[in-house]
Amino acid sequence: MPKGVGKIRIRLPKHIAKGEVIPVKALITHPMETGLRKNKKTGKIIPAFYINDVRVYYGGELVTHADWSIAVSANPFMTCYVKADKAAPLKVVWKDIKGSVYEKTVQIQPE
Repeated sequence: MPKGVGKIRIRLPKHIAKGEVIPVKALITHPMETGLRKNKKTGKIIPAFYINDVRVYYGGELVTHADWSIAVSANPFMTCYVKADKAAPLKVVWKDIKGSVYEKTVQIQPE
């Protein structure tokens, strides 16, 4: 596995009012290889290696799900929106076609 794969950053607003719909911005380090590109030095096809499943949970409940394919660029960035109506953990789970699972949890603490 390439170095640094699976590093996740999640950004939430600094101040969150209870009941506010907030953007959740997430970035993961991943090469997102399509399986269609050749290695320039060897001429061999680079095997497919991409994230195909993304799930976001808030307070243990699934709030969004995305099925991805080879059309997503390297180091994908995504934004989804959550109604912050309670203090609870927000977890983003990314799965790739090789069976690796990457996840990160942050706490949402509305004021």
